[in-house]
Amino acid sequence: MRKDITVTAEVRESRGKNEARRLRVAGKIPAIVYGTGGQPIPVTVSPKEVNRILHSASGINTIFNLHLTNGETTPVKVVDWQHDPLKGTLLHVDLMRIDLSKKLTVKVPVISKGEPKGVKQQGGLFEVVTREIEIECLPDDIPESFTVDVTELLIGQSLRAKEVQMSEGVRLVSNPDQVLSHVVATRGAAETAEAAPGAAPAAPEPEVIKKGKKEEEAAAPEKKK
Repeated sequence: MRKDITVTAEVRESRGKNEARRLRVAGKIPAIVYGTGGQPIPVTVSPKEVNRILHSASGINTIFNLHLTNGETTPVKVVDWQHDPLKGTLLHVDLMRIDLSKKLTVKVPVISKGEPKGVKQQGGLFEVVTREIEIECLPDDIPESFTVDVTELLIGQSLRAKEVQMSEGVRLVSNPDQVLSHVVATRGAAETAEAAPGAAPAAPEPEVIKKGKKEEEAAAPEKKK
């Protein structure tokens, strides 16, 4: 999703670990801008501004303006980043130029709404199998998320990717039959269903006739004679 956000980036001439360390001390981090046929440009950006974008509702699907000190301003999105494994601070980020006239393939979160009847009335368990689906659309048409109503789901029923409502111009890339969420029976729910009035009677146990027992009973009268 395109946002009215502009991040300023300074073009950097020097590289290396020492330079990166100096930038972080100064409150900046190294980054690289590439894509759409242009040359890769090493830059520095504010980690606070990038983190604010990464933690927004649209996350990595956020398309924002990057203003370079060389005069270039271009729409970009975050495609990769690196955090310090101990401190959790942002160390480096990759930014890709975006052509607003060309479609992108992105992953969008799916949010479940409502309490399934299979849980509320039947005592089942609601499980989320996957929290996102992959779609293709123009950059300006990327949604922050999809919301699906799971109220009518009963035990044994599932919600699939093909059931997610999409606006015109958005195409599903994920497998249409991919299960997003479902309601499964718990042990208690299964016992309740068996004991419920009108439930099908349990199948009778098969009668087992032991051959040895039958021969023993047939031989008993002969012994009495």
